[in-house]
Amino acid sequence: MSSPGPRARAHGPEDGRLRVLVAPCGFKEGLSVMELVDCMARGVAAAAPEAEILRAPMADGGEGFTRTLVALTGGSLHPTAVTGPVGQRLDAEVGLLGGRHRGVAVLEIAAAAGLRHVPGEARDPRRTTSYGVGELIRAALDLGAKKILVGCGDSGVNDGGIGLAQVLGVRLLDRDGRPLGRGGDALRRLARIDLSARDPRIAQARIEVAVNWKNRLLGKHGVARVYGPQKGASPEAVAALEEGLANLAAAIRHDLGIEVAGMPGAGASGGLGAGLHAFLRARLVPRFQVVSRFVDLDRMLARCDLVLTAEGRIDRSTSCGKLPAEVARRAKRYGVPVVALVGTVGEDAGTAHAVGIDAYFSILSRPCSSAAAMKQAPQLVAQAAEQVTRFALACRRNNPTAQRAKSPAMLHTQPGKPHHAVERLTA
Repeated sequence: MSSPGPRARAHGPEDGRLRVLVAPCGFKEGLSVMELVDCMARGVAAAAPEAEILRAPMADGGEGFTRTLVALTGGSLHPTAVTGPVGQRLDAEVGLLGGRHRGVAVLEIAAAAGLRHVPGEARDPRRTTSYGVGELIRAALDLGAKKILVGCGDSGVNDGGIGLAQVLGVRLLDRDGRPLGRGGDALRRLARIDLSARDPRIAQARIEVAVNWKNRLLGKHGVARVYGPQKGASPEAVAALEEGLANLAAAIRHDLGIEVAGMPGAGASGGLGAGLHAFLRARLVPRFQVVSRFVDLDRMLARCDLVLTAEGRIDRSTSCGKLPAEVARRAKRYGVPVVALVGTVGEDAGTAHAVGIDAYFSILSRPCSSAAAMKQAPQLVAQAAEQVTRFALACRRNNPTAQRAKSPAMLHTQPGKPHHAVERLTA
């Protein structure tokens, strides 16, 4: 999706209030995006009760994607029991959107195949399966959806989508004509793909998948090598997963006439981007393009003084298609400073400065275990947001000319009352 050209900042009668845009992603295995928005807004309000707080939840396709879009559109949630990544029973949800998006179902891969559902001792993406994602898609079809929006992110699998495909009637066979088992390791035995028994409702449905557009299926920057170790893969397992995904791409090319090896977004969620496109004819869409249908980020950027974004870990991958980087890039068009609050600071985190993140701070104020940090995350996030806001206020006091005016033509809130993105841009 192309970015808009530079726009003028909003002007109007001065009131001196600080305007802060809160635009985070969720913390993987921790806080959802909506929880983060609330925690950050609470911290801003503690430092500046009179501040105008704009909210733009950056639902990146991972945990919380379904609930966020349902909340933004006034839709409904429908509980669905599914098979988890290690075969356990999970309680998940399919959402039906409201407003002008009625008839659209939304689901997230993380709900059925997320890393948080893989116990530490079982983290081996050669074994984990996307089977439950297929059950979520089937549930969406059962609800009568003619369009299905799938969020890719925070997965604990690397099976190229063969698990979800099997649920929906796709036959995946080895050289002896036997059905494949589950897990990424089975990909190396794939010899033939047969779509003849696929659920006929798939052909009548439009499926879109929100992906990180820079996630590739194969190679040095492919999904197995980049994300496999995060999911528990050893170096030997990474090599086996790469081999399996290469075999999958070859089978898809041979049997379906589709090239996924170099397709943007094909590596999303352990290769599920490739599988969804090939097996279900789903359209892969950059995730910011999806978010922008529900949150008018540029409209908010045009009238704020400071942007607070957030993600669980900032490192060299932040600038490679993650939403905080996209928020920062767009903020620079309006000359607005951007600060990122993060759980941890990883290798080459400084590369985020090049995409417009002016500063980043860990929410951790003292050494503690991961378990303790997750338990205290709401308080830690709020405290970090409060301190950044206090610093912004101090800078304004020392530079009064930096105070900007608001535009009465724009959306606004009462003093001390946050603007809420749930005030339906989609109604």
